[in-house]
Amino acid sequence: MFYRFAAVLTTLLAVYVYRSGRALYHHVLTTPALPKGYFAGGDYRDHCVVIKDEIDNRLTHCEHIIFWDHLDEEDNITNRLVLLSCDPGRRAWNTVMGPMDDPDPSGDLWIYSTETGSLSPITLANYPEGHDFHPLGMDVYPSKAGAPSNLFVINHARENSTIEQLVLDPAQPTVATYVRTLTSPYFVAPNALALTSPTSFYITNDHLMTRRLPGLLSSVFPTIESFGGLPLTWVGHVMVLPDGSIQHKFAALGIVLANGVALTHDGLHVAVASSGLTKVHFYRRNPSANDLTRDREVTVPFITDNLMYDDDDTLIVAGHPHYPSFMDVVEKKSGAKAPSWAISIRSVGAGQSEDQKDSHSKKMGYDSRAPLSASVIAPASSTDEVETIFQSDGSVYGTSSTGLIDTRTGTFYLTGLYEDGLLVCYPEPRNNLSK
Repeated sequence: MFYRFAAVLTTLLAVYVYRSGRALYHHVLTTPALPKGYFAGGDYRDHCVVIKDEIDNRLTHCEHIIFWDHLDEEDNITNRLVLLSCDPGRRAWNTVMGPMDDPDPSGDLWIYSTETGSLSPITLANYPEGHDFHPLGMDVYPSKAGAPSNLFVINHARENSTIEQLVLDPAQPTVATYVRTLTSPYFVAPNALALTSPTSFYITNDHLMTRRLPGLLSSVFPTIESFGGLPLTWVGHVMVLPDGSIQHKFAALGIVLANGVALTHDGLHVAVASSGLTKVHFYRRNPSANDLTRDREVTVPFITDNLMYDDDDTLIVAGHPHYPSFMDVVEKKSGAKAPSWAISIRSVGAGQSEDQKDSHSKKMGYDSRAPLSASVIAPASSTDEVETIFQSDGSVYGTSSTGLIDTRTGTFYLTGLYEDGLLVCYPEPRNNLSK
């Protein structure tokens, strides 16, 4: 019996090392030699600035950013705004990382103009009194010819996690009007969502076992799921019916800590971040049924957080290169700082022969411009080109969670989960960060 048990244990350990050993070594046991700052578009000291709320300092702990596009009748972009999901109370209320001490301080939504650089908080109109607001992932449908847009926001409220449906009107962009709260037993630990229509979306759940469990289970089980690399999370698809009820279906199962999710502009492909395996899974989508079929995966040089497609369907991915440093920041240890890393992933497989793909996969020196190349940590992909956009050891900007690129202007935006302000890096020098 002992030998049988030892054989099973050895097998399980071997599987764990095979699946998660690289991530454990590079992101837990090894401190990455990241620079103070690096921006692919030029010297970060000249090109990048951290935009802050200078009045109340509430533009902080921002999880997610998205573009809210205003279109004309021909679907041309006439205006582009940045929406931010922030929660200054995250250190006291975090249903993913903990602690869950005080849910009373409310989170905020913000809006930033890419044209004027103006920054404003968004007022929640008709929002139910006493209903917590702790925003995480979100997505908004473009406004066409001045029409209002549906905005869906994941809310980690005190009793349970919900989805808040709001409406934004281009005529009054700093006001989001409450429509309804969506609840479901399938919203176990919702993290990110990506709209497939004005009233439907894909949604990830990053844990099956959460901090909401009673007693010691709340710390033991989520830790086992996280560090054990258990493939227990999923992507669901949700349709909101006119009466406010929802239809949910499982679209992709067996993911290790599903995090960010993004949809290509043609609606035919979906990318999902696996934080537990430091990978991005790519799926082919059936638009009529919303089914997802696994296509390929790309390993990245950090613990993946959120991801977004740019206008050219290049995927922008941000995340956390060093987990112990990240936890030091979460736990407010003196002098703690956590690094940031954002990359682009561009498919290069289309139209290539197998020999060309094989040659690309053996290109060990990819991402050669970055001070710390992704090739040092993550193996080359045979189907996709990976390039670093931004790096920092946390001195310039830390705890990166979501990156966006406006391909019209070349401007790069980055949020930090436990950072103050929004990092904006311009294609032309702005001389904003002191040397």
